[in-house]
Amino acid sequence: MRPITPSDQPFLWEMLYLTLYVQPGKPPFPRSILDDPDIACYVKGWGRTGDWGLLACDGEAPTGAIWLRQWSWEERGYGYVSPLIPEVSIALLPEYRNMGLGRRMFEKVIETAQTNHPGLSLSVVESSPARRLYERLGFRKVGKVMDSLVMLLEWKNNA
Repeated sequence: MRPITPSDQPFLWEMLYLTLYVQPGKPPFPRSILDDPDIACYVKGWGRTGDWGLLACDGEAPTGAIWLRQWSWEERGYGYVSPLIPEVSIALLPEYRNMGLGRRMFEKVIETAQTNHPGLSLSVVESSPARRLYERLGFRKVGKVMDSLVMLLEWKNNA
């Protein structure tokens, strides 16, 4: 794994597309969904203050990404909880899923984030299999936006 840099933004756009959960039997979203400001805000202008993340790589080739973005009340993602708590997004190329890589990426981000933030938030479609991973990592439901849960992980010393 290595830190994400502004030059990784094209790969982050691909990962953003892969974060969009498609229920089995449903057609994939059109690529144009990435032009929706509510979706694009997760990657657009990557490298601003508070942006941080990791790329998983197989050799030099990126295979997945996990990234944090802090929001203000005016500009926020679906998993917004507080301007002090960044929202985390994660995606892996399909051939790298279900191998424990996502969990290892999350564990590294959590370890690093604990020194700078009181917690992490995310949004996940309620029926997404990823929800189980988030719950095992300690995320708990704190709200709902449309068909997605807002989940929060706070460090034990903040509870």
